[in-house]
Amino acid sequence: MRSTWKQLWPPLVAVIFLLTGWQLAVSLFHVEAWILPSPTDIIREFNANATGIWVHTLATLRLTLIGFPIGTAVGLIIALLLHLLPWTRRAFYPLLILSQNVPSIALAPLLVIWFGFGLLPKIILITLVCFFPVAVATMSGLAQSDGIMLNYMKMAGAGKWQIFTKLELPSSLPSLFSGVKISATYAVMGAVVAEWIGADKGIGYYMLLQKSAYHTDRMFVAIVIIVLLSLVLFAIIALLEKWLVRWKPRRNS
Repeated sequence: MRSTWKQLWPPLVAVIFLLTGWQLAVSLFHVEAWILPSPTDIIREFNANATGIWVHTLATLRLTLIGFPIGTAVGLIIALLLHLLPWTRRAFYPLLILSQNVPSIALAPLLVIWFGFGLLPKIILITLVCFFPVAVATMSGLAQSDGIMLNYMKMAGAGKWQIFTKLELPSSLPSLFSGVKISATYAVMGAVVAEWIGADKGIGYYMLLQKSAYHTDRMFVAIVIIVLLSLVLFAIIALLEKWLVRWKPRRNS
């Protein structure tokens, strides 16, 4: 508990200083709310529209919880295939890198043309956003197994599958979870972008409405919700990692 608090208090203090400075700057310089609302303006707007915002938040959360596991699974499968079949890595790894050079906002209209306005194009978009960090991090972890243990297992007559299941896969878990945590933060934003291409509810849809009406305070409410959802997903994955990877050495700091 004490070590957890030592990790939490520095960012908490930084956030408090940031919000306090923001509030003071808006008040001292008399900044109009439609240009930059203060934190109290944002909280007030959230309280005034909490019911409607909650409906949009649940829609985005639902979309995220569908797309994020699929993207994670796709990334893990790709990493395992490229690791176990070296020729596929040489053939497809460059294409994997190139796939990330196409902006998701540019792919969105194409997905609508190909798959319509239903759930499928949104899930595909979130998957494309989420799979890459998982795939790259897992491949890196699989390639960084303990060399001494690897040689020992080979001398003991262990086969490739035994080496993979007993050494490479377990030792790659910290890297895998690092990729999953990054993917979790991308998943919410991917869901929001997916909602921009066609939806009748969700934080992305809510943002489009408020942008058209120049409701800057409501735009900030949406941004805060996106950040909070990302942090909650990140924290859940971090707790899952702590529970599963118990052998991982802890830092003293």
